[in-house]
Amino acid sequence: MSATPRPKGKSSGFSEVEKAAMKQRAAEARADARKEKGSAKAEADRRAVVASIAEMPQPDRGLAERVHEIVTSTAPHLAPRTWYGMPAYALDGKIVCFFQSAAKFESRYATFGFNDSAQIDDGHMWPTSYALTQIGDAEAAAIEALVRKAVG
Repeated sequence: MSATPRPKGKSSGFSEVEKAAMKQRAAEARADARKEKGSAKAEADRRAVVASIAEMPQPDRGLAERVHEIVTSTAPHLAPRTWYGMPAYALDGKIVCFFQSAAKFESRYATFGFNDSAQIDDGHMWPTSYALTQIGDAEAAAIEALVRKAVG
């Protein structure tokens, strides 16, 4: 079977936004390799998360602030850190959950997602990412329950 030729003018590579996110992740990895250990590293990571949230346009900033508040109060043992330039929360160095800005990735809505280190398995199929357009009491309770389940 022969390969289908790509239409001229169509890029098969990463978008500029995706390239920028990958560069941010590489910079985060380099910074992790250089950073001090212990509380100094944790404080630097926390400041980086707060700064990444502060740089977001509304409504993403408000959503990210609320997610940060819920996650850090529900699971204070999760370590806030940036991941691809976005707020994320790690356990034993592995990202458990993260917030993704709609504006940064030019998508319709922000998302709150989980990596495979999260303990959210439910049978043979379950969601790993949730669209966010606003966070009221019901959504806050759902996020809290998901975070609790994720860290088991």
